[in-house]
Amino acid sequence: MRLKDSFFYTYRENIKDEDSISGNLLTRAGMVKKTSSGVYMYLPLGYKVLNNIISIIRDEMNKTGAQEVLMPSLISEEIYISSGRRAGFGSDMFSLNDRFNKPYVLGPTHEELFLMAAKMKIKSYKDMPFNIYQFQTKFRDEPRPRYGLIRVREFIMKDAYSFDSDLDGLDKSYKKMFDAYCKSFDRIGLKYAVVKADTGVMGGLLSEEFQAITDIGEDVLVMCDKCDFSSNLEIAECVENKTIVESSKKLEKELIHTPNAKTIEEVSKFLNESPDKFVKSLVYKIDNKLILVLIKGDREINETKLRKLLNATSVELADFESVKKLTGANVGFAGPVGIDTTIVMDKNIQGLTNFIVGANKTDYHFKNVNITDFRADFIGDICQIRQGDICPKCGGNIYFKKGIEVGNTFKLGTKYSKSLGLEYLDNNGKLQSVVMGSYGIGPGRCMSAVVEQSNDEKGIIWPVSIAPYKVAIVLINSKDSIQNNIANDIYKKLNDNGFESILDDRDERAGVKFNDMDLIGIPFRIVVGKGVEREIVEVKSRIEKDNKEVRIDEVVGYIKELLKNSY
Repeated sequence: MRLKDSFFYTYRENIKDEDSISGNLLTRAGMVKKTSSGVYMYLPLGYKVLNNIISIIRDEMNKTGAQEVLMPSLISEEIYISSGRRAGFGSDMFSLNDRFNKPYVLGPTHEELFLMAAKMKIKSYKDMPFNIYQFQTKFRDEPRPRYGLIRVREFIMKDAYSFDSDLDGLDKSYKKMFDAYCKSFDRIGLKYAVVKADTGVMGGLLSEEFQAITDIGEDVLVMCDKCDFSSNLEIAECVENKTIVESSKKLEKELIHTPNAKTIEEVSKFLNESPDKFVKSLVYKIDNKLILVLIKGDREINETKLRKLLNATSVELADFESVKKLTGANVGFAGPVGIDTTIVMDKNIQGLTNFIVGANKTDYHFKNVNITDFRADFIGDICQIRQGDICPKCGGNIYFKKGIEVGNTFKLGTKYSKSLGLEYLDNNGKLQSVVMGSYGIGPGRCMSAVVEQSNDEKGIIWPVSIAPYKVAIVLINSKDSIQNNIANDIYKKLNDNGFESILDDRDERAGVKFNDMDLIGIPFRIVVGKGVEREIVEVKSRIEKDNKEVRIDEVVGYIKELLKNSY
């Protein structure tokens, strides 16, 4: 690309409405431009990066034997109703009616359509396994789009779907995809971790996320300092360091007056008792039913775990009026003793004796309560893990990191095939449900994640594998015929050898050109200036401080070696 006659621009100042390093740098580098909240255009340089990422992913997918297709984005709403997912997506789906008033949606994901395609092929167990995938635009009405390309309303996703006759086949298909994902992210240049995750609206048997490690990440990753345990915060099993047991002797329950002490902190201070002597009682509205949830006073409830324990669709804290109606008391005094509702208890409460709870009476609590004083309908791990907790795998110490989810893999099992009737005849002539897997990567998120991980005060530092151009030739004086001829000759030779290059032949000061090439992150820079009088040009790596003088007749070979060692 010759910059003089190309669509190219950069900004010197930070972008006011970008709230992330990647969003700011990609916009300043002229690679993307926000058109509205959560919606971006990809400009020439950014589109090249995006396509380089897509090419890597496509290559690894094709190596597994998967075949590429293209599904529509405009989808009949009835398809999602049939699969039972329309309600789950709720207002996250963009919906519209056609001229005949038939309801449609803009596809947030495509499991149902891939299943429809599979129906065309699958009749017996002999028709499997196979895997089909696409790169397609998805639409999700995010309530709070943010962080540039990381949380948007319109984005490209690579989604793949495997079809097998049994779980053993699914395991093999899943392993192929998992390995292809690892190879893709390695080639893209991401630092990532793989964590177990909640299956969420996708459902199924297993979900794993590929998380790019970065401080701006929206997801909290739970890691162990001694083993390879990793999990998303949403589902990490909570194993406490110890269970507080005051005494094996159960004391008599006592009603105590606690005026204006509603929170654990307030009651703890009033009674001069530590928070781990309390059991918090929180009223939740779960699938439109009021349910009392119990957790130790010094811990927090994990709502994802709570939803999964109850196999619920919606989980939210009840409003003040609902709490008062259920308990007969103001908010802050709910408790499990004598209440007429379903009770869910965290498993770690089972070891407690003589603890303190709300009395379902304003300004009162019960002291010396034991689990024999009430009935728990559900007991399970609903506790939020925290840093310093015990690793559930090896007993090491838990610590947190932040991550951007750039890919995910799901063992869907028969969730969709059963609801939409995708069946096959087994070798005994009996109908069975097809076993599916689902696998997604967000190329745009990958692009942002790389920038979040790889940048400095000058701008972006692209890995060679996805850089828009590998080499920038900076012509210092475009009016000098000797410099001009040499710069153009190097440019032609590099491109003839398959090394995509930029020739900065603009009528700008050298400092402007250097700053722009650093900002847009070109891996290697060749400076054609006064050194040509000595048959010398200067070569500089984006990640190194110093230039190296190289003979003009050797520079193409030199660059070839640099690029060879950079992939």
